[in-house]
Amino acid sequence: MSFAADLYCVMGNPVEHSRSPWIHARFAELTGQALVYERRWVALDGFTQALREFASAGGRGCNITVPFKLQAAQAASRCSERVQLAGAANTLIFTADGITADNTDGLGLVADLTRNAGLTLAGRDVLVVGAGGAAAGALGPLLQAGPRRVVVANRTLARAQALVQAHAPIAALQKTELLAQSTQALDADFDLVINASASSLAGDAVPVPASVLRPGSLAYDMMYGPAAQGFLEWAGQHGAQARDGLGMLVEQAAEAFALWRGVRPPGAQVLAELRSLMDAPAAPAPAKL
Repeated sequence: MSFAADLYCVMGNPVEHSRSPWIHARFAELTGQALVYERRWVALDGFTQALREFASAGGRGCNITVPFKLQAAQAASRCSERVQLAGAANTLIFTADGITADNTDGLGLVADLTRNAGLTLAGRDVLVVGAGGAAAGALGPLLQAGPRRVVVANRTLARAQALVQAHAPIAALQKTELLAQSTQALDADFDLVINASASSLAGDAVPVPASVLRPGSLAYDMMYGPAAQGFLEWAGQHGAQARDGLGMLVEQAAEAFALWRGVRPPGAQVLAELRSLMDAPAAPAPAKL
């Protein structure tokens, strides 16, 4: 007897570049899960309709990427504490009684830092650059890992202050010092610098001075591929270890997969395979006869 595979997808605009279909197909293969995972391009004014169509097609869950994470949180009938704190969702679960929203971005970041990069976050000094949706999704899980101090730096100080205020109860519970600063006023150095701003995606200069780096600091860009290259080169030129966000992408996908299927896939293995795939030289074009 054969069973139809469950339907999942990633929704975004743009979405054609997404590695999520490959990642989830590999997760399914390694865990013996029967599913189909698609890319779904969504018009900027069509997110609600896209959700309806996906549900009508029997969709069981979807990942949400830019620019729909805020709308995803608002469209859900139930939201996890992580979504309530971040105000954004990247994972939706479809059931007979509605849509549940979660946010696995911060979990994926912490998993990549601790499991794959081997960094102990407890007792560390951390700088988060940016105060938008990426920073909001990451800050809660970062604080729960117990760093000594976290500074959220943003060009517009008020946005950093709002993010810090929302996370103050978690910081107090963890006994972590949590501060907001403008990027122009940074005057300390850190064990870990996380670029959660849009600077890499926009091709802009690194938005913080090199003085934020200590010898041996880890400089982490949430972007990966060519978009992260400028930040990674900047970090290396100033004596820091550099890491892109490919591991965050894989690990947040692993968290979503576990929510959907109740099985945790091997994130580190799939990350190694994906890096190897991305680093492989392109096959030469066939000769024309």
